[in-house]
Order: sequence, then C-alpha cells, then structure tokens
Amino acid sequence: MSAITFTIETEHGPGTARAGVVHTPHGSFQTPAFCVVGTKGTVKGIEPADLKALGVEVALANTYHLFLQPGERVVKEMGGLHDFMNWQGPLVTDSGGFQVFSLGAGFGKKVSKFAMPEAEVREDTAPAVYDAEIASVHGRLAQVDDEGVSFTSHIDGTLHRFTPERSVEIQHKLGADIFFAFDECTSPEETRDYQQEAMDRTHRWAERSLAAHRTNLDAQTKQAIFGIVQGGRYPDLRRESARIIGEMGFDGFGIGGSFSKKDLGEALSSAIAPLPREKPRHLLGIGEPEDLFEGVQHGIDMFDCVLPTRLGRTGTLFTRGGKIDIRKAEYANDTHPFSDIPAFEGYTRGYLNHLFRANEMLGPLLASMHNIYFIQSLIHRIRASVVSGTFDDYRAEFFAAYAR
Repeated sequence: MSAITFTIETEHGPGTARAGVVHTPHGSFQTPAFCVVGTKGTVKGIEPADLKALGVEVALANTYHLFLQPGERVVKEMGGLHDFMNWQGPLVTDSGGFQVFSLGAGFGKKVSKFAMPEAEVREDTAPAVYDAEIASVHGRLAQVDDEGVSFTSHIDGTLHRFTPERSVEIQHKLGADIFFAFDECTSPEETRDYQQEAMDRTHRWAERSLAAHRTNLDAQTKQAIFGIVQGGRYPDLRRESARIIGEMGFDGFGIGGSFSKKDLGEALSSAIAPLPREKPRHLLGIGEPEDLFEGVQHGIDMFDCVLPTRLGRTGTLFTRGGKIDIRKAEYANDTHPFSDIPAFEGYTRGYLNHLFRANEMLGPLLASMHNIYFIQSLIHRIRASVVSGTFDDYRAEFFAAYAR
C-alpha cells in the first residue's frame, strides 16, 4: 500500500489536462502543483512561513547536497528533514541522479535540459541541469558505471559512491513524503545509442531502487517512491521507458532527461501515454511558464525548477508581459509596483533597481519571493482553468501578453 494517495478531480481524457489532489503523511497539495526547490533544505533567504504565504504547498530538496552537508545521519537524528528545515507540509527529495549529469557528462558544458543552438545558450537557461555551484572544481567529478556513480565532493574533494540502494538509504533517512528512484539524466546532445544505454541502465537502477524501498517496511508506510522515465528526445525510447517503468509498481512517476522546446509536447505524449492513469506524474527540473502550460496540457501533475529563485537572485523577474531584468537603467526611476504580492505594496521597480545596483541583500530576497509568488499564482490559475474547462482560453489569454 502506498504512503500517498492521488485523487483525480477533473480530467478531459487520456493524456490531457487534469486536476487532482495528492494526500501525503504531512498534508495534501492540489495538482497541477509547482514544488518550490529548497536545494539544501532551504529556499535561499526565505522562511517556511513566508513560503506558505506565497502559495507554496509542496517543497523539494536535493539528496546530493544534503548527503554532503550536513549528512543524512544528522538530518535523521534531528527528526527528519521536515523538522530539520521546519517545513511541515508535503516534501519531495530527488535521487541524486540529477547531479550525475552536472558532475559527469555535463561538467563544464553549461547545457540545459533543453537542446538549443550554441548561440542561444543563455545564463538563465543553463541551471536546469548545469550547476555552477558544483562546477567549482577543475576536472570531471563523476564517473558512471552499470552499478552506480563514483564522484568527488565539490566541497572538500572526498570520494563517494552512489548506487540505487545507497540513494534509497539516504532518502529513507531524510524522510521526505515522496522520493525518486536513482536514475541517469542525459544531455540533449548525447547520441541515440547513449540515450538507449542510459535508459536501460536507469531501468535496472529503478528495479534495484524499488527493491531497496520495499524491503524497508517502516519506510513504506511513510514514504512513496516514484520511478523515472528517460529516453531523451526520442519518442520511441520514451514510450519504451514509460511502459517498462510503468509496469514496475511505483507510487508515481517522474519524467526526466533532456528535451527540445519544439518537441517537448511530443516527448511528453510519448512518455505519459503508457503510464498508469491513476498515479501522479512529475516533470523534473522544468518550470518556466510556457513549460507549465505544455506539461499540464499533456497530463503532468507536478513540476519543480530552480529557475524562479535563481533568476530572482540575479535580478530577473517574471511579469505578465514576460521576463525583465530589473537591474537595467530603464527601471531606475520606475515608480510602478514591481510585484502583486500584497505585503510588497509600496515597493517600486525603481527601489528594487537600486537594491540590486547597491548590492543590498534585500533585492535578491524580494525578487526571489516575487518569482515564487508569480509561478505559484500561475499554476493555481492554470488549475482553476482545468477545473472550469477553460484551459485553452486561459493559455491563449496568458500568452497574448507574455513575451517568451
């Protein structure tokens, strides 16, 4: 029996937009949902109570980072990750497989989960996979083999080893309501042969992750495990992966790996169709406004992405008219409010411009909170449009104003 339950409230057919509720041991959250990312057990600079006020219902933390610092044993001794970070709502952890790419095949390349021409690679797209914080040590830091991945800590250079069993063990100690099986994330630049190889390896790791979870009877009553569909940009591989992962008995599913903006919809259709309808689906590491609409259209229930807060810390804001760089001189004397957050009434674009130019820490904090509020408000409106049957109309209305 799963530690979570998923109720579908509205659905317009197989592989189409739907709305539901996921019930976990630490509360429920409505879907479609956006999981705010608190990589190291914190959303940088923002208290849990403020996250709730911004509309956040579910958070996601990073297994790799928490393993290195402070260590899963410390977290467990402190009562588990919920108590440790003072977040009593639903909580998700990834497997550490996401970092395999940043440390290994993707080291130093600054490529994202989306394929794009070299000339179009931008700083604000790279963080989807590439992690500059990790890439602070010269040389490749990880090596993948069929049993797992060996990697060198970017903190102190010590050698570590993740296997599916070890990843599950760590996540059991962290204690999130939902966690992911160990997988290998691939670059959109990889060949079909390697995508196939990595996908097959992910399937074997999924079986081992599931077996490790099922042998821990206590964890089964408190935590749900999601399997991850891979296959890169190849629809046939996506279908094959979804069929195999979907038959393994996971509590839900993640859609992982690499995509292209132009064929994201096809990749999602291929990945979702073979999956059991009654279980939740999570699109891993992707969450710009256009991606939310595309994902929901094809039946995605959950999203996560570091981009809202990472962009906020560098001065980029989501607005109804598109993204803006608040650091630009054009906003220096702008008296318009920079956010719709009621508590931020009185803060102007000109003031936020000043904070960034003066390197005041309040600037990144306000911008990060604004971006979280923007994305949470958007996903809530998307959900409402699914329930009311006006999803297509709302999508057209939103993009009539939003510049991508």
